[in-house]
Amino acid sequence: MFTLSDEERAIVEVVADFVDREVRPVARDLEHAGAYPERLIDRMKELGVYGLAVPAPYGDVAVSKACYALVTEELARGWMTLAGAFGGHTVVSHLLAVFGTEEQKARYLPRMATGELRATMALTEPSGGSDLQAMTTTARRDGDRYVVDGAKMWITNARMSGLIALLCKTDPGATPRHRGISILLVEKGPGLTVSRDLPKLGYKGVESCELSFDGYEAPLDALLGGEEGCGFAQMMRGLEVGRIQVAARALGVGRAALEDSIRYAQEREAFGKPIWQHQSIGNYLADMATQLRAARLLTLDAARRLDAGERCDMEAGMAKLYASEAAMRIALDAVRIHGAAGYSTEFDVERYFRDAPLMIVGEGTNEIQRNVIVKQLIERNRI
Repeated sequence: MFTLSDEERAIVEVVADFVDREVRPVARDLEHAGAYPERLIDRMKELGVYGLAVPAPYGDVAVSKACYALVTEELARGWMTLAGAFGGHTVVSHLLAVFGTEEQKARYLPRMATGELRATMALTEPSGGSDLQAMTTTARRDGDRYVVDGAKMWITNARMSGLIALLCKTDPGATPRHRGISILLVEKGPGLTVSRDLPKLGYKGVESCELSFDGYEAPLDALLGGEEGCGFAQMMRGLEVGRIQVAARALGVGRAALEDSIRYAQEREAFGKPIWQHQSIGNYLADMATQLRAARLLTLDAARRLDAGERCDMEAGMAKLYASEAAMRIALDAVRIHGAAGYSTEFDVERYFRDAPLMIVGEGTNEIQRNVIVKQLIERNRI
């Protein structure tokens, strides 16, 4: 449990109990039906999960990023969709807490802490995802308003969220490009259309949508922090939290796959003995457990650095890179251990295998993570 306080340990235990009692018994059926988990989301609100990243005086139970990561792991262990249902919300909470004006904090954070108001962020566009500075969504200043035009896609929780942290260009001609990027705190209204829910391999239950802005108007005080041109740097700081969260999701999926495999390897027999006693299966389990432990330590190290106020873009990138790749390997090995049962929709293993790839491409692809890591390696070790 790393360096959690007694209160934080209790929070993680409460969420783990919720997962065991209420999530795991229904997750398979909800996922296969593609059903939105409204009852489970309501229970997360009751348990205070949505307020874990909201600091006082706006929230009651703000926790360390290590605790936040372990809560995310528990939710993803039960059903990765639930971890995703509050992932972007907590990134927006962090953005508001660190960069928001006092009016913006007072307006949004108390309702976000209870889950009454849910939030998401909108970065990716149809023409590209990794090159954020090439975005084409613009916010043109017109008197006392911004007029927004453009499109975003793969926006998780877009349909159910009441607040969107929109990354857009307030100065399309700025040089360098990042100086023309800002974040607008967007609420739904005329000119904003949440269109279709995009079909996905896994990550069912939670919506991922296309957004269209056509003459949408936002007041000037919707600008995060009140200063134009700061949005790219602000979002990069927010993504440190986001990448820790995605790494923690990967931990949850990997842990579920490992735990199911350990159980199955003791129950299933072949050639007169439990299959874990066959060296090939035993080696799989040993490697899975080792990879999962290494991924957790990387994730908690990044969380500790963030809590200490240290720069952690490299560490968060390492955690997200390693944990997501480990989750994919662990999920595949879980299918191997289960054999034909692992390919059956009557077992959860096939779901882990479909959910795991999202963490490889989400919150910045792993190719982008490697770019972040090597740039920081050189920056921190210049000769």
